[in-house]
Amino acid sequence: MNLHRLDLVSLSLFHLVARTGSISRGAELALLAVGAASKRISDLEAAVGAPLLERHSRGVKLTAAGLALQRHAQKILGDIDQMCADLSDHAHGVLGVVRLWANTSAITQFLPGDLAAFAALHPGIRIEMNEADSHEVVLAVADGRADAGIFADRTPTLGLQTFSYRHDRLILVVPARHPLAKRRSVSFADAADYDFVSLTEGTSLAQRLALESRQAGKPLRIRIRVRSFDAMCQMVAAGLGLAVLPQAAVQPLVGALGLRKLDLTDPWVDRELLLGVRDPAALPRPVRSLVDHLVPPSQAAA
Repeated sequence: MNLHRLDLVSLSLFHLVARTGSISRGAELALLAVGAASKRISDLEAAVGAPLLERHSRGVKLTAAGLALQRHAQKILGDIDQMCADLSDHAHGVLGVVRLWANTSAITQFLPGDLAAFAALHPGIRIEMNEADSHEVVLAVADGRADAGIFADRTPTLGLQTFSYRHDRLILVVPARHPLAKRRSVSFADAADYDFVSLTEGTSLAQRLALESRQAGKPLRIRIRVRSFDAMCQMVAAGLGLAVLPQAAVQPLVGALGLRKLDLTDPWVDRELLLGVRDPAALPRPVRSLVDHLVPPSQAAA
């Protein structure tokens, strides 16, 4: 294999051909003549030493070698795009980028204020924020798509180093005219006699409630699942069920929608949000700055 004959234009062209299943369409997207594109694909095959495409009357199909090259091409071209973005940031005075993933609880309750304070102290560091379920956050950090992640306790950490970020408390939210509305507190087992509104099944909160309801011998009667705390409160206000939610996250919505919040008497309602990284000693300086801001060194040591 003659790797010196590989070039980025041909690699990008091959990526486009693989995506579209057509040399002519790939050439069009790459702004090349079809003849020039075919020559580049042939040169790639010569450099690799194996056919990359099976040519048919209706287009092309990747061979096994083509599939392997496509996987590498995606990574290489993605790295180049990221390199260009990083260099552009430096040209505009940005000193670094931190890819932070976090679950909805952290984003809704704590991160807006924390990140605003960090941005004021470090105007040269740009934060790329991504909201995801807790297990997706852990996977993103573990496989390198995120530099740091914030997720709920009880989430398998896959070998990440974790620090305590914040604590929150789950409460029960009910419609104003619900039979439980006049109470100040209730056990989860008693609440489980009624219909519930829940987040989607993959979220840490939904998984926690499913586990606790099974242990209580009262599987939850889920009437509807939605993807946000706001939507859950709207559904509760419409009378579709009760909801267990983080207290600080729903505080502004309770009064606005005429809901009632009840304390849950179960010990598991006190949760911990964790911040996870792969290797604290190997963090780039911008990431270290954010981690130290969210988890002060004295708190991390403790």
